Amino acid sequence: MSHAAIAVRALAGQREFENAVELQKQIWGFNDIELLPARLFIVATKVGGQAFGAFDGNRMIGFCLAIPGLKAGGGSYLHSHMLGVLPEYRDAGVGRMLKLKQREDALARAIELVEWTFDPLEIKNAYFNMERLGTIVRRYVRNQYGTTTSPLHGGLPTDRCVAEWWIASPRVKAIVNGGEPPVRPDIVERISVPADIAALKHQEPKRARQIQQELSNRFESNFGRGLAVVGVERSPEAGTYLFGKWE
Repeated sequence: MSHAAIAVRALAGQREFENAVELQKQIWGFNDIELLPARLFIVATKVGGQAFGAFDGNRMIGFCLAIPGLKAGGGSYLHSHMLGVLPEYRDAGVGRMLKLKQREDALARAIELVEWTFDPLEIKNAYFNMERLGTIVRRYVRNQYGTTTSPLHGGLPTDRCVAEWWIASPRVKAIVNGGEPPVRPDIVERISVPADIAALKHQEPKRARQIQQELSNRFESNFGRGLAVVGVERSPEAGTYLFGKWE
């Protein structure tokens, strides 16, 4: 898949917002009640959020949606709520193109932090977030969205890590520009997830749930000790989260 054939731009017009809703059905298989409606995309673009689409010619093949957030004490940020790419376009760099467009727009508006949640059982996604974008993780939320109808979630609670993307930091600048990131903090602990976890969700759901619960307990324990996820390693057997001190 040629990157040159794919363009990323802001969504515009009712039809494109409706296309983003249709993509949710194709990518996640959600029931209608769980779909983000077109009007949310419209509102997001009017109140300081973002709605970008990736296009192969005239066909929308991916999208991302972010809404403005406010921290306790008044700090503002963007919450990147959803990003999806059609299966046949995965591994073509489309997700990264969408995230870099998010970053470009946020920097132009003097926004320094973009956050989103991701499933810690999805190691490929975790690796992308940490090693290709330069995020860190310091928070874990149990069953963030409740149990969903998406087959991708396998009926498990939607436990999530919160990715912090400090888009103006030296770490992120180096990683997204293809250079060497600053020295990684000393690794204090490693937590591994078996590479076949996606199959386990469907073939051995009790075992998958046990792995998820063990992961939850260990993540929360490490975050309680002031550690952060600062990297992810992958092998044919497992994905491994790397924990260290983060200043």
